[in-house]
Amino acid sequence: MSLKADYLKYTLHFRFEAGTSRGTLTEKTSYIIRICDDENPSVIGYGECGPLKGLSYDDRPDFEEKLDQYCTEFTELDLQLFNWNIPIILNQLISPAFPSILFGFETAMLDFLSGGNRLIRTSDFSAGQRSLPINGLVWMGSQSFMRKQIEEKLQAGYTTLKLKIGAIDFDQECDLLAMIRSRFPADQITLRVDANGAFQPADAMAKLERLAAFDLHSIEQPIRAGQPDLMADLCLHSPLPIALDEELIGQMEYVHKFRLLKKIQPQYIILKPTLLGGLRHCDEWIELAGRLNIGWWLTSALESNIGLNAIAQYTAQFKHLLPQGLGTGQLFHNNVDSPLVVEKGQLHYDPARSWNLSPLLVDASH
Repeated sequence: MSLKADYLKYTLHFRFEAGTSRGTLTEKTSYIIRICDDENPSVIGYGECGPLKGLSYDDRPDFEEKLDQYCTEFTELDLQLFNWNIPIILNQLISPAFPSILFGFETAMLDFLSGGNRLIRTSDFSAGQRSLPINGLVWMGSQSFMRKQIEEKLQAGYTTLKLKIGAIDFDQECDLLAMIRSRFPADQITLRVDANGAFQPADAMAKLERLAAFDLHSIEQPIRAGQPDLMADLCLHSPLPIALDEELIGQMEYVHKFRLLKKIQPQYIILKPTLLGGLRHCDEWIELAGRLNIGWWLTSALESNIGLNAIAQYTAQFKHLLPQGLGTGQLFHNNVDSPLVVEKGQLHYDPARSWNLSPLLVDASH
């Protein structure tokens, strides 16, 4: 056996202009790692590295150079893979400064060990016997655009909506929330909002108090990350539960994770494996959250269906889940075909549907 790793660079194109507090997205670049054995080249493990511009810890000019280096070093090691040595390889081969590469290699190795069938964690979900509850994501934009998205999500059967806020006038955003609440009380539709750090510390509490009138489930990252004292104070006094998201990025040591959560004491944390260093780092966050009585859910970070599939299969090992943020596979018009299906606010895995990775080979570069 002689294992080799390489990667394909693939650009995903949005179906619409996706607004966030950091700007508007029209495309997203991912790097698809492939691991195979020279003696059996038909078995290929796929993993996805998809750093987000302006947000990921490893959004840096030398990203692709480092990815190419890690693929070369992995190939030169002439490794044998087992489930037990994957954490060792990750620890000794890849710097924690590259969390999305850690996620890509981790899931590519797990996929390879499964026979290259995109089954990194078999479960009742991957057998098609269970679905995962997910939230319907409403992107920032004009009030009319956001209202249109809300209507589409409600008609599609979602019972949990997540609205990105912080880009348009706050009064207009409140009007949208009031419109939903006038039609659907909290026991019918759960509402989450995500500020992506858009609130200023001086008026954050006043905005939280106003938002609380709409019976919201939670708000993600009301102020920008890196202000732990201010965030801890907000979490202590907010009338609305707060979920940390960007605050977790860059915390790669277990003890640092624990100190952060113990200091801030959020009501929830949001776990994005691409931004946090992969599934084993999510294991640490979930263990710590359990100890500190903090809720959590997993969210994709605009991956293609390759990364989304890995996250969904990881998520499926847990029971009694809150709605997860795993409905992003429909965002791109050139996503790869997969068994993942969204229906009535649930993510399903249909084993009868085939993977089609040919777009990667046609459109990718490297």
